[in-house]
Amino acid sequence: MLLIRKLKLLWDTKGNLQTNLKGHQKFIISAAFSPDGQRIVTASDDSTAKIWDRAGNLMADLKGHQQGVTSAVFSPDGKRILTESSDGTVKVWDTKGNLLADLKEYKKEVSRAAFSSDGKRVFTVFSDGSINVWQLGELDDLLVRGCNWLQDYFISHPETRERLRVCQVKR
Repeated sequence: MLLIRKLKLLWDTKGNLQTNLKGHQKFIISAAFSPDGQRIVTASDDSTAKIWDRAGNLMADLKGHQQGVTSAVFSPDGKRILTESSDGTVKVWDTKGNLLADLKEYKKEVSRAAFSSDGKRVFTVFSDGSINVWQLGELDDLLVRGCNWLQDYFISHPETRERLRVCQVKR
């Protein structure tokens, strides 16, 4: 499939028009297919990204950037979307349009971001050449890691485990 950005038209490789992606107020800057090829995510200069099915039906609207969205890609498992904006921010969304993470490094502008091959991390490259690695995870994964991180503290302060109910469960 090929996307003609200014017209928002999706063509197949034989030159047949597949659909018109109507909904962005400005030009589409980038587009990417989901790993299964059934969805498309578009990034636009109108500060949004949108998720479409192959027929061109809008599935979700990703709003939250202050300037144009320069890139939008699916995670390797197709469950999340990573957006970059010319405002220097990076956001992670689920496929329903819910914001999962706002990856900010204050006083630094992001020049590129990407998912790791397993989709559990996001790498951000900054304009000064530095790189951050952001750990993503489901809430249960994050809670387990947090409780494991606190184990040494719990040894010397056992009463605090009682107050932190989530860490009382044996994992």
